Amino acid sequence: MAGGDRQDVLVTGAGGFVGSAVVRELVRRGARVRVALRSGSARAHLQGLNVDVAEADLRDARAVNAAVRGIRRLYHVAADYRLWARNPNDIVENNVSMTRTVMEAAAAEGVERIVYTSSVATLKPGEIDRPGDEQGPLAPAGAVGAYKRSKVLAERLVEEMAAGGLPVVIVNPSAPIGPGDLKPTPTGRVILEALAGRMPAYVDTGLNLVHVDDVAAGHLLAMEKGVPGRRYVLGGDNVPLSAFLVEIARRVGRAPPRLRLPYWSVYPVAVGAETWSRLTGREPFVTRDGVKMAKARMYFTSARAQSELGYTARPFSAGVDDAIAWFRDNGYLR
Repeated sequence: MAGGDRQDVLVTGAGGFVGSAVVRELVRRGARVRVALRSGSARAHLQGLNVDVAEADLRDARAVNAAVRGIRRLYHVAADYRLWARNPNDIVENNVSMTRTVMEAAAAEGVERIVYTSSVATLKPGEIDRPGDEQGPLAPAGAVGAYKRSKVLAERLVEEMAAGGLPVVIVNPSAPIGPGDLKPTPTGRVILEALAGRMPAYVDTGLNLVHVDDVAAGHLLAMEKGVPGRRYVLGGDNVPLSAFLVEIARRVGRAPPRLRLPYWSVYPVAVGAETWSRLTGREPFVTRDGVKMAKARMYFTSARAQSELGYTARPFSAGVDDAIAWFRDNGYLR
């Protein structure tokens, strides 16, 4: 197919938090966008946006091939982002199979450029004075929980295909916050629980917080300037959980939680929460894998993305403000 006949861009995961932010940024910049969505998936984020919709289960090669047909550039943002499932292998199988199917379809179609959305979950974290970076990839055996393991395996698959000539750049977002957290994500749930005063205590951990719109802008920079096969951390501020909760409490006039819990005391709570979730089918707020992950502060640097892509991120407090405003406007704070 001649290059002039090609649609500009395909985005998978466009109904999700990061994917919808990528779509908004692309539309704002005038791109012609096609989105791949499962039948019945959330589409509230896409209201008012001029996009074409291709219905496709990303594990279905035929449907994905049809969605990719005629595309010049591809953002594969979709992922099964759960820290808990009745069958954890479902998370692993979904993320690996979706990635393989999309990348193989892109290779067959001759897509010119691809950005694959991975996660800092695939990297070894660091401390505040020596944050983690792209040079510390995890092995699958070193990944805690099904979600992290799935992202490590999927990223390694993408790296192998890049080594074989696939023009794919890898981005590793940290913990996004901001408007549009429909589900919400685990970090968004922390904001909601803290706003409601349902977090009387915390564990001594930390995370890298970044505004979701900065992550979206970083995707577009990676598409334009990234080196195929290379990873780029898209992060923001390294923040202790206690400081994150202080920021949230300050905005609603609440006293922040002051009780710091040892890890061992939270583990039985996670066991009970998961047991209850198996009965109800609702995702638990705290999980055993989450407690294990909290032992390491998820601190990272975006220095490579800054120097090679021109990436920048606003202070995490702006993401807190925009997240709270969006949750309030959309009825999450009843």
